[in-house]
Amino acid sequence: MKNSDIAKFFYEIASILEAKEIQFKPMAYRKAAMAIETWNAEVEKIYKEKGLKGLKELPGVGDAIAKKTSEILETGKLKYLDDLRKDSPRELLDIVSMYDIRAKTAYKIYKELGVNTVKDLKNAAESHKIKGIKGLGEKTEEKILEGIKKMKEVKGRMLLGVAYPVAVDVVESLKKSGDIEKISIAGSLRRKKETIGDIDILVVSSKPEKIMNSFVSLENVKKILVKGKTKTSVIINDIHADLRVVSKESFGSALQYFTGSKDHNIKIRRIASGKGMKISEYGVFDRKTNKRIAGKTEEEVYKILSMQYIEPELREDKGEIEAAMKNKLPKLIHEKDIKGDFYVHTKGSDGANTIEEMAKAGIKKGYSFIAVTDHSKSLKVAGGLSEKDVLEQIKKIKNLNKKYPKFKIFTGTEVDIKENGELDFDDSTLKKLDVVIVGVHSKLKMDKKTMTERIITAMENKNVDIIAHPTGRIIGKREAYKLNMEKILEAASKNKTCLEINALPDRLDLNDINVKMAKEKNVKLCINTDAHNISHFDMMRYGVFNARRGWLTKNDVLNTYSVDEIEDFFAK
Repeated sequence: MKNSDIAKFFYEIASILEAKEIQFKPMAYRKAAMAIETWNAEVEKIYKEKGLKGLKELPGVGDAIAKKTSEILETGKLKYLDDLRKDSPRELLDIVSMYDIRAKTAYKIYKELGVNTVKDLKNAAESHKIKGIKGLGEKTEEKILEGIKKMKEVKGRMLLGVAYPVAVDVVESLKKSGDIEKISIAGSLRRKKETIGDIDILVVSSKPEKIMNSFVSLENVKKILVKGKTKTSVIINDIHADLRVVSKESFGSALQYFTGSKDHNIKIRRIASGKGMKISEYGVFDRKTNKRIAGKTEEEVYKILSMQYIEPELREDKGEIEAAMKNKLPKLIHEKDIKGDFYVHTKGSDGANTIEEMAKAGIKKGYSFIAVTDHSKSLKVAGGLSEKDVLEQIKKIKNLNKKYPKFKIFTGTEVDIKENGELDFDDSTLKKLDVVIVGVHSKLKMDKKTMTERIITAMENKNVDIIAHPTGRIIGKREAYKLNMEKILEAASKNKTCLEINALPDRLDLNDINVKMAKEKNVKLCINTDAHNISHFDMMRYGVFNARRGWLTKNDVLNTYSVDEIEDFFAK
């Protein structure tokens, strides 16, 4: 059983308990679910090797949740959840995952109207039955209908963070056959789009039939859709995946063609035509003689058109072709350039690990720093810290910095931006911290002018260093705030405030378009994981992917700086 399948049990438990307004327990189950889902090893394998003892080594997994996990792994079911479901709508998770709908609101609608499915919910909202429930009104109905619409829009697509690990596993498994000369992920997944429709993989092999047999025999293949000599399609981990075998001479042109994007390829073919050439998945050909003149590698394809090689993340026809023709493409940032993470939670608030455990994980990853940024006091649901708690945490961090002299733990906080733009801590507390990261966590539906002014007011506080998840979106679940991004970027530039690219796959906030705008406005950016346990550090890659799609270089990103340079940046 996959980690994500196990986590679903605990996410559902948390949602049902939240809906019933039970205190404290939902957070414990959500922490455990998050830890299991993002753990970098198979939990089922850990259980087989170490039993309950191994499960309890996971952050946020105590004796009770370890026993429930073992029951899931042994039986595929969980009696505790089955009992909870008896008094809850079966499609509760679908309802509460929608756009800005709270679990307790969904439960209230269920109890009052008997709504048990998304279809029933839609009918109730459209017939205005919901506004008759105490505490709810027309705005709730509008949110529900908007949420259902959003669900339909993203149906059939999945997050990059879901598809990418599956594709990498497929590639690594196929390589083990020993009969592959070349192999690569293609399509929108190779371009690192935030959501993708399916997985495309290209292969060069002298034994295509053997490769196809290996592909359909992979452990997590649920269904074989088509099996052919050069193309096979399967469902793997609920994802549609295609494997194509191409010739060695055509691999580069096939990879370029199947990577896309469509708009990028149309312009490339138009330019080729103007130079007396034609391009297809089979190669680059002289239009007069039909002789193949390039196509073995992608580099050949771009070079013969007098262009720089264009990195896959840039291939969206957003100026990359013109820049490549002038030899002016940026040298994009790599994950290896990242030296630390400015956005780390610990057991101090809603994290699963201690400060020292997070620091050790950072050291193991090769980082030179982390910033501990637990929540501020108003976010009680996340165990926000009081001013007294912050001062105690500063002392702990100073002692740990003495213990690990070659690694820097920055003192920090994630401060809630109040409705009027003021911050949850006063300046006297903020001055004592190395890094102040601020974000909006409530009143998300303000009009554009008010929300823009709210965030700008926060940026104007001289103690603020970073704006977390600046637009507040959650992909497929919650729209971005209504913001005047031009004014936000102007204010960030003026106040020397760093804007974040939140690396969590369901956020990727700022998105690639806003990242490129920020770069053009000379706004410094940072890439953070919003880590709530040690395994979350592995999410950094998705933030880097988004930075690359936004044309960022190493110099554009604060995480690539040395500790001394970072301290100097914040001091200014």
